[in-house]
Amino acid sequence: MNPSTPWTSQTLDNGLRIVVTPMPQSQAASLAIYVGVGSRAEARDTLGLSHYLEHMLFKGTDRRPSAAQISTEIEGAGGTLNAFTTKELTCFWNRVPYDRMELALDILSDSLRNSLLQDDEIERERTVIQQEIRRANDEPGQKAFQLLSDAAYGDQPIGWDIAGDIESVDAIRREDLVNHIAEWYRPHNLVLGVAGNVDPDRVFELAQQHWGSHEPHDPGTPPPASPDMADDRVIVEHRDIEQCNLGMALRTFSRGDSDRYALSLLNEVLGRGMSSRLFLEVRERRGLAYSVGSGTARFADTGHLSVGAGVTTENVNETVEVVLTELEKIRDEPVQSDELEKAREHAIGSFRLSLETASAWTHRTAEALLSEGEIRTTEETVAEYRAVTAADVQRVAERFIRRDNVAISVVGPYDDEGALKKMISA
Repeated sequence: MNPSTPWTSQTLDNGLRIVVTPMPQSQAASLAIYVGVGSRAEARDTLGLSHYLEHMLFKGTDRRPSAAQISTEIEGAGGTLNAFTTKELTCFWNRVPYDRMELALDILSDSLRNSLLQDDEIERERTVIQQEIRRANDEPGQKAFQLLSDAAYGDQPIGWDIAGDIESVDAIRREDLVNHIAEWYRPHNLVLGVAGNVDPDRVFELAQQHWGSHEPHDPGTPPPASPDMADDRVIVEHRDIEQCNLGMALRTFSRGDSDRYALSLLNEVLGRGMSSRLFLEVRERRGLAYSVGSGTARFADTGHLSVGAGVTTENVNETVEVVLTELEKIRDEPVQSDELEKAREHAIGSFRLSLETASAWTHRTAEALLSEGEIRTTEETVAEYRAVTAADVQRVAERFIRRDNVAISVVGPYDDEGALKKMISA
């Protein structure tokens, strides 16, 4: 096996892709099935459908009639299982000792292909999901994050809440769940990832047994994202709490854009870590916030850079202006070589360290194969970071750092919405 490509892959005749990363030294087998559908493929009146289904597929099958039986089999083997939903994909995963890999794969396949979707379980889980939504709405940080998505993307699927809302979840029926599976949970829209102390040939053989009879079907295509932000790029929700949860976002570009590595290093310089510009200026020099940082999100056809901070009411305006100033400095002045090298090494080091476990390899390879159609080797990724220059960072900054491309959300005891609008109107 080529050490630069430690994984091996195969595609079944029906289109199901399997990628396996053997790690003989590992005591684990990590498995995940990625489905190419998330909330951006949903209708507004049944928003939250993908997330609802994520909850339902461990609730029982013909062979394992209850959720308790599924969890007991996995936990009885010393393992764990879970799932998650994003705007563009749904993932079901489990992790077991390596000698129980066959059981783990059987449970994953059984759950996705043969779930009962019983009416009483659907109704019971509806209440659970609605409580999850209420809890998220009650948490100021999460609420500010969703309001920021509303402000940055406007009223379109890519901006809607993944879990939906109380009303949309209330409208979902068993027929919606069944149709969602029939439309999207098809072999060529799935990737099975396995990593750990496993034999690839055995994994491929088992995948054929479990999935080879599954018929292909061309799913629909989620609507493209509009480049327009919301008409109102500032959203404030007043709450009588101790501090304000502040979010800022700038629309960027798709996950496959050639400038994505330069954007990653721009983000490192701006707000990733305790030596970043935002941490040093907002916290260390001015004492405006305890926590402040930035991050990026990348989708098939769009993306954004975001900044988050927790500040007192009287510090909101100053913090926003400081963040805007720091963004404009990156756009207007080349990053100095020592600062860029520090950011580069931090990005490369973090990337390498993120690949220490079987689970990490499972998710990295399966998600990349589903979302990008290819898996870049570790050294290819490192080389991309090595190739970024200060001129690249500045050029990328010029693509999107403008005040008319800024969205802001605030949740907390703050009322001066007009001041924020004025700051980003320039």
